[in-house]
Amino acid sequence: MTELHEMDATSQAEALRSGDVSSVELVQHHLDRIDAHGEALGAFITVTAEQALERAAAADIALRGDAAPFTGVPIAIKDLTFTRDIPTSMGSAAMRDFVPPVNAYVVDLIEKAGFISLGKTNTPEFGLSSYTDNDILGPARTPWDTSRNAGGSSGGAAAAVSAGLVPLAQGSDGGGSIRIPASSCGIFGFKPSRGRVSAGPAGSDWSGLAVDGPLSRTVRDAAALLDAMAHPMPGDIRPLPDPAVPYVEWTRRDPGRLRIARWSGTHLEGIEPGPDALEAFDAAGELLESLGHEVVDIPNPFPQALEPQFNVIWSSGIAGVPLPPEAEAVLRPNTRYWRARGATASAIELSQAMQFLEATTREVVTRLLAYDAVLTPTLALPPQPVEWFNESGDPVEDHHRELLYTPYTALYNMSGQPAASLPLHWSAESLPIGVMLAGMSGQDGALFSLCAQVEAAAPWLDRRPAI
Repeated sequence: MTELHEMDATSQAEALRSGDVSSVELVQHHLDRIDAHGEALGAFITVTAEQALERAAAADIALRGDAAPFTGVPIAIKDLTFTRDIPTSMGSAAMRDFVPPVNAYVVDLIEKAGFISLGKTNTPEFGLSSYTDNDILGPARTPWDTSRNAGGSSGGAAAAVSAGLVPLAQGSDGGGSIRIPASSCGIFGFKPSRGRVSAGPAGSDWSGLAVDGPLSRTVRDAAALLDAMAHPMPGDIRPLPDPAVPYVEWTRRDPGRLRIARWSGTHLEGIEPGPDALEAFDAAGELLESLGHEVVDIPNPFPQALEPQFNVIWSSGIAGVPLPPEAEAVLRPNTRYWRARGATASAIELSQAMQFLEATTREVVTRLLAYDAVLTPTLALPPQPVEWFNESGDPVEDHHRELLYTPYTALYNMSGQPAASLPLHWSAESLPIGVMLAGMSGQDGALFSLCAQVEAAAPWLDRRPAI
């Protein structure tokens, strides 16, 4: 018999509408899973059990009438994302007691779709790193091997989905922060196109790098969650209109025969993918060819010159986080390093960096128009031990190790293209190894069609960690 947490969110919604289960039962089942496994995984900074059960009781009443499509289905919200009257630490001891007075617009949209949040998932301080660790809760761990980090910065969300603590979760991605933990936790993660999801009302899309998106165990769930989130808010600076066709509908469409570029080399000198990443990459290319697609090997078209300019923008963003002077003393060394680095950048340097990224990636994306999609590894390395990134205590070495781990993902934050990590491979040590498919800017629906076709050919839903 299929257990409730083994069902994806779409199946859970169907079970709720048919009366096979109540929302109170469904929410309580997942809260029990959190009680049993959440602490060991470092998945949740805050669990909102009382509020969730109250909302589940209300959902059961609403389900008797004309309810929203995901009324009563559990979800989780990343602790970078504002939630009204719920602590939102942003993974920082300096923000431990911060309680936002408003929801992020994306939270309002998720609640409008009927989802019930069970709490706030673990994230590194200010979402800064590609692994999840902080001074509030500690590391998030992949359920496939709890000695290894879940990846970041949506590590708690990915661990929770992988372990069946929630069927899907909201994450955010400014340099790979959805796709990195999706790969390390063996689930599906989708970074939408730039401007697809609003950062309002209190957030900002000033750099054009970050966007909210879904982490899930199935492509259809990710599409459904993006359908809920993909609505601009008045005042957005880069709004894309509501999709003309729901993304869930795209998952039911045949993508047709596509021309897919692929490369495995990185744009960073001296950094190359490991054997597990290459094995996954080669197998994915063979799978795509077996589905009738033309797969074309090309050199990595992104130049190394992007990296230092990205760092100017990245460090300026963290330097711009408003904190009282006394908070500096409790920040992690890595955060202080990036804030100090960003503080040295002038307005002219920041402007030049942003113009360089825009012009350079525009040129790259224009050349990529000869193809319908792009295949690369998601990560260069498998999930790493929790102490590996910062064991030296040197933020410069920490940064170098993050580049060794994730040299591919940030390219699509710079270009604004949609990109997804698919859990198609496991190493000889039973560690999940994702592969990444990217689409053309604004063509999120077409990328969902391709991902759904791959999922149907090589399904992964029934492959779960043993917890």
